[in-house]
Amino acid sequence: MRNTRVAKRYSKALMDLAVETNQVEAVKMDADSIRSAITGELNQVLMSPVIKHEKKIAIFKAIFSGKISPLTESFFNLLFAKGREVGTVDILNAFDEAYRELKGIQIIELTTAVPVSDEVKEVIIHNFSQLERFKNKKLQINEKVKEEILGGFVVQLDDQLYDASIRHDLDVIKKQFVDNMYIQKLR
Repeated sequence: MRNTRVAKRYSKALMDLAVETNQVEAVKMDADSIRSAITGELNQVLMSPVIKHEKKIAIFKAIFSGKISPLTESFFNLLFAKGREVGTVDILNAFDEAYRELKGIQIIELTTAVPVSDEVKEVIIHNFSQLERFKNKKLQINEKVKEEILGGFVVQLDDQLYDASIRHDLDVIKKQFVDNMYIQKLR
């Protein structure tokens, strides 16, 4: 599907139903379990234009029927009836975003060269919580380890990137050397 507008509409509908029926946490747990199950082959099945619509519905029901709340099951029945099963992952991701917004949760994407301790994570959360834009937010860290940054860290907050990695510093130094390569020597 890759249509974020449609995904946001469906996720908003699911969130509105969950809030209205006071089942936000149950639907969130269902969405998380469905998202974790829709990897590999199941995702290929849902995305496949070759597999018939009825077969996709049967497979989804066989996996999740009775394991998710009736509200979530009804929502996905509607989703499949409308032929939007190819957008299931996009809708679940948009629902997750709506959930974080409802709960005031801000995700900090932290990339380091090696895993960091909980104390370091707490310091990062504390420092970012001091910023005005995050005063009333619950900050959570999603940690990634990428050895290619060599050291330091990279923090992604929505559309802002804080790059304090050694790889970044080396790239800056390299650019300075390249830019200054043709400076004439003093006589």
